[in-house]
Amino acid sequence: MHKQESSRKFMPSTEPSNQKATAGLIVTFVLLWNSGFIGAEYGLPFTGPFSLLFVRYLTLTALLAIYLGITGNFRWFGWHSTWPQMLNGALAHGVWLSCVLIAIDYGVPAGIVALVVALQPLVTGALSGLVTGESTPWNRWLGLLIGFAGVALPVVLRVNFDDAEEVFAWLIPLGSVLAITVASLFQRRLNLKEEYVALPGALSLFYQSLATVATVSLPAILWEELYVEWNVPFVLSLGWLIIAVSVGAYSVMWLLIERIDATRVAALFYLGPPVTMVMAWLAFGDEVEPVDLVGLALVLVGVLMTYLKYPSRSH
Repeated sequence: MHKQESSRKFMPSTEPSNQKATAGLIVTFVLLWNSGFIGAEYGLPFTGPFSLLFVRYLTLTALLAIYLGITGNFRWFGWHSTWPQMLNGALAHGVWLSCVLIAIDYGVPAGIVALVVALQPLVTGALSGLVTGESTPWNRWLGLLIGFAGVALPVVLRVNFDDAEEVFAWLIPLGSVLAITVASLFQRRLNLKEEYVALPGALSLFYQSLATVATVSLPAILWEELYVEWNVPFVLSLGWLIIAVSVGAYSVMWLLIERIDATRVAALFYLGPPVTMVMAWLAFGDEVEPVDLVGLALVLVGVLMTYLKYPSRSH
């Protein structure tokens, strides 16, 4: 007995190394995912928002097709499993990113765009009762209202309401919130159905990517004539968006889901606004005004109100 305890005492523990690996994956994911705002802003001077998405996702679709073919995972699970992923791709990639890029192209700071987009989990949480049939707790509605206040404050104090084009630019990120909220609620409704068969990660991303190409192709061709100024900065920006963000961040996200629960992974998206603000300041010199920090604090309070559990009101 003493001998077993003694030998166990000197056995190396792998738990600290696993924790360090998980922490490393978290930092990697947060940096890679939010670098997408910065990479897009680097590439937009040389093309239009829709053309950038078209080239990015067409290349990504081709790379995924090659990967799936080589690994033997290019399988057909039936239209009933495929079309939901394509619809989610059109909304969560095509419409979501189109609104983000249009706003950035109009000159809205990337940090503010990230702040507006951060409303999505709050909106999804508040409206999820419509999908599950359960009543939405009061703290989620309060959290949503506080979060909206946090976004409205820096936007209202920055925008010139006498300029209709500027007002449009600052409000269009709300289209991203709407699109990805609909996609999230739709996916949650699917997950509640017993007959629903989820596709493997890479195959799901392939169909989402393919649907994104179809979504942005017409505006890219008709409005922007697929104009791209091919040069080193654009190629580097495009390569970063495809490899680091679409492939890298997505792959790290799935690794994290294997290590920690999905809810904690989803909470990492709330780090987007502050991380993006710092990145935009370092990359482009975007000023972070005091009102931006106040808005960020309000959004974080709204998030806490949503996640904390409160006793339900008795009737």
